[in-house]
Amino acid sequence: MSQNANQFSHLTAKERESLSFPARMVKEKGLLAGEILDFGCGFGKDVEILKSQGFRIEGYDKHYFPRFPEKRFDTILCFYVLNVLLPEEQALVLMEVSSLLKPSGKAYFAVRRDLVYEGFRMHKIHQKQTFQTNVILPFASIFKNENCEIYSYQHFNRVEKPSSACPFCNPSSEFELILESAQAFSILDKFPVNPGHALIIPKRHVEDYFELSFKEQSSCLFMLNEAKKMLKKRFNPDGFNVGINIGEKAGQTIFHVHIHLIPRYSGDVDDPRGGVRGVIPLRKLY
Repeated sequence: MSQNANQFSHLTAKERESLSFPARMVKEKGLLAGEILDFGCGFGKDVEILKSQGFRIEGYDKHYFPRFPEKRFDTILCFYVLNVLLPEEQALVLMEVSSLLKPSGKAYFAVRRDLVYEGFRMHKIHQKQTFQTNVILPFASIFKNENCEIYSYQHFNRVEKPSSACPFCNPSSEFELILESAQAFSILDKFPVNPGHALIIPKRHVEDYFELSFKEQSSCLFMLNEAKKMLKKRFNPDGFNVGINIGEKAGQTIFHVHIHLIPRYSGDVDDPRGGVRGVIPLRKLY
């Protein structure tokens, strides 16, 4: 995490006696379905009110309700969280929300639209440096006025897209999506070489990893780190291999960039020495 991360972002949480505006909007639109999570719930007023109205809802907030959820949800709310975070922090929140959402679920992100400028500023009440920025997401916008915009999000492989011969531009809903951010997504490989074999894939159709923008490469590597944490917790491997096939002569068969994250286990091969050098078997050992 950046040394300039806004460690005081939680100070923007507000004491309220009624539902927040975004909560009222999604409720009026009938979008609060099934088991609900308020991600970044602040002091938890929306959770309290909606629960009293019969909704099955719980809250998570890094600072005020820090017990991270252990299950997936049908509906996730994330209101005015992203505006107080730096880009890498925003990406982490998007990935966390994607990992907590059921495959058929939907999340709703509310962002401010009344910010005049962005950057660190002194909080009037707490006298701490806090950060605010405008946020534009690549998801469907379901509401917008001069103060607020609400986006609807569902897993990348659940969104209807133009037909494509590329399996990563329009991935099947049969894939298990692990994580998603604005720039990339991660799925379990359909033909794994080991349990937990995952792919990290940029959303933009590019054949060669070296032709990705620096931002896209950074997004993929950031997701690689987070996917590794999840696979370690879920599969408890003894090691990992990371690899990218670039070009037909290097073994690439799907010409859309994808990074292989392969868990390794004690005894999965007779002699693991040499690792990725094994792409040329005679050169594996040295």
